Amino acid sequence: MSVRTAVALFAALVLALPLNAAVIEEVVVTAQKREQNVQDVGIAISAVTGEQMRQLGYTNAQQVTALAPGVHTVQPNGEANYAIAMRGVAANDFTTNVESPVAIYLDEVYISQMSGSGFMLFDMERVELLRGPQGTLYGRNATGGLAHFVTVRPAQETDGYAQLTLGSYDQVKFEGAVGGGLAEGVSARVSVATHDNNGYIENRFLDERLNNANEWAGRVQVLFEPSDSFDVLLNYRRSEQDIDTGFFEHVSANVSGMLTPNEVNQVLGYIDNDGDVYEGDYDRDGHNDLVTEGFTATVNWAFDRFTLTSITDYSTVKRDYIEDSDASPVPLFNFFLTTDAEQFSQEVRLNGSTDTLDWVAGVYYLDLSVDDSNGAETDPFIDPAGDTPDITGLDNPYETNTESWSIFGQIERRLGDNLTGILGARWIRDEKDHAYVVNVVDFIPGTVQRNGNPNILVQLANYSGEREDDEFSVRAALNYDLNEDVMIYGSWNRGVKGGGYNSPVFPLNPPLGYDDATMSYDPEQLDAFEVGFKSRLAGGLAIFNGAAYYYDYKDYQAFQIIGLDTITINANADSYGFELELQATPTDGLDVILGLAYNDIEVSLGDGPKTTSVQSPKWNLNGLVRYAWPLAGGELAAQFDALYRSKHYFSLTGLETVEEDGYTIANASLSYTSGNGGFTVTGFVHNLGDVQHLVQTFDLSGPDVFGMVEQYYNKPRWWGVSLAMNF
Repeated sequence: MSVRTAVALFAALVLALPLNAAVIEEVVVTAQKREQNVQDVGIAISAVTGEQMRQLGYTNAQQVTALAPGVHTVQPNGEANYAIAMRGVAANDFTTNVESPVAIYLDEVYISQMSGSGFMLFDMERVELLRGPQGTLYGRNATGGLAHFVTVRPAQETDGYAQLTLGSYDQVKFEGAVGGGLAEGVSARVSVATHDNNGYIENRFLDERLNNANEWAGRVQVLFEPSDSFDVLLNYRRSEQDIDTGFFEHVSANVSGMLTPNEVNQVLGYIDNDGDVYEGDYDRDGHNDLVTEGFTATVNWAFDRFTLTSITDYSTVKRDYIEDSDASPVPLFNFFLTTDAEQFSQEVRLNGSTDTLDWVAGVYYLDLSVDDSNGAETDPFIDPAGDTPDITGLDNPYETNTESWSIFGQIERRLGDNLTGILGARWIRDEKDHAYVVNVVDFIPGTVQRNGNPNILVQLANYSGEREDDEFSVRAALNYDLNEDVMIYGSWNRGVKGGGYNSPVFPLNPPLGYDDATMSYDPEQLDAFEVGFKSRLAGGLAIFNGAAYYYDYKDYQAFQIIGLDTITINANADSYGFELELQATPTDGLDVILGLAYNDIEVSLGDGPKTTSVQSPKWNLNGLVRYAWPLAGGELAAQFDALYRSKHYFSLTGLETVEEDGYTIANASLSYTSGNGGFTVTGFVHNLGDVQHLVQTFDLSGPDVFGMVEQYYNKPRWWGVSLAMNF
């Protein structure tokens, strides 16, 4: 499909819609640290309200991102980790001290750990997906963009809801919330969610199931409003997850960079060619034991000419993860990760406005301490003192400490009746230190197994380093209103992402050296040029937006797997692309959402051949049709949605071992809502066609590694019913 053909088809669909009914709901966002209609912001934004999410049946991040063109979720480490990709910018590194280039915020708090970003979505006010660099007004690494999840705040009026879902694989999922006034000027809200299912992967070797769900989350908020000009919101949240994970489909690859699925793996002496990607033979049960916790205090104080906002947060992430990485009954390689992260952040900002000027200025501080490890349990050996087999392997503890200070500001000034100019900047000082060792250990029951195993047989390597970086993020933009329904905009954004450190699993092979040149990488800098438009059609019956961009990277942070080593290096890259997005109500009861995105990114690794970024298909298309009609005093609604992603790769090598040809996933649902909106019953089917596609692969091919490729597949067809009650 060519660019011209795709745009022509999309435009034809837009023009063919007979617009003659209800007004589209437009979302109020805070993308520029103040409330604005999403159509009045010169940034490529996809936003959805909590009510829209409930009507569309969206309950997780993957569903929300599928609604936005050029946006999708990435699973670099199975069910345990999630990251968000935008415009071909994605994090594929599963090392836990690495921050994603697409930042995630929850109620204006930065979520630094990918292992803590797979949270359930419940009791949400809205979700904002901002594409393109957002470093000027937001505190951390957002060269690719950011996702902001905003929860429902307490209010004096008593309200709440409860929703129960039953589905495939004995799924039981519940979410609910209740809130209201406790006293004059004091209100509270309690929100909870739980999710259980018995897993969709069959482990034939141990006769058990994997990739189940066993998690819960809760949130308590108390809002103090002693006056109209002052309020304090206290937010406590906690979540726990304990699931059996680590599933990979084992595909023989006896030749480096080449799949040999019909041959026995010459390294392991095993073959899995049963044709079922949801079954395997695993000698080790994997698990992900995760606890996240956080406390936030948000203060707003309004004065005559400005508003003072303070956001103080303390968050922790604790995680223990292990998987059967050889995906076979052979006890060769069980990879693990641990996380023990503490994060403190403080933002103070001032917002003000006049008849011709809106401005914001502030300071931000982040203190992040990561006490993590990675490693592997390897094949057993006979203890010289007897015949009891022990397990040996690697335990690689490392500590990464980050302190970051920044000063930021932005001015938006009306330059005429229709023209607005925007200028913003942020200065960032990052200080990091990193200490890392590679220990060969004996995994003796009853002693610490991971991150500090005391049974050290030999230390293979160690490294320590410090770095200090100054970074500058800049935004310059112009918005021009052609009329009250159409705005065009152009912008230049300089985005930055802080430097960091590698924590490879094995001694580097080939030996690259445990020095700064190999273990450390520099900050990433992106110059992004963008033009776009936002429009309301037919008197507000439809919204049609579009954007085109060119990205020029310096010191692009490229993630590679070299043998068994995970390494991030600095490279050069550039990309260009565009997006089109339509929301319309063509007739009473009919809602249509269409999205089209194209991205072409090219990465240059030194003197080697040019390649493309991970998880960056050239084409992304999404569509949703929902039709509702009156029935028995209420409303019956049928919905169908689909997502298409073209060919893409999971590694910079671009080999067949890391390739996904492309796929289309479709979902359908039927729901009934009572006349007063008191309850909704929904039946749904996800992955309607039971399509199997790759979510992630790791190339461990060839006789020098494990003679295999790990393949991770999406979930199979999943059906369910839910009942939601509102009060």
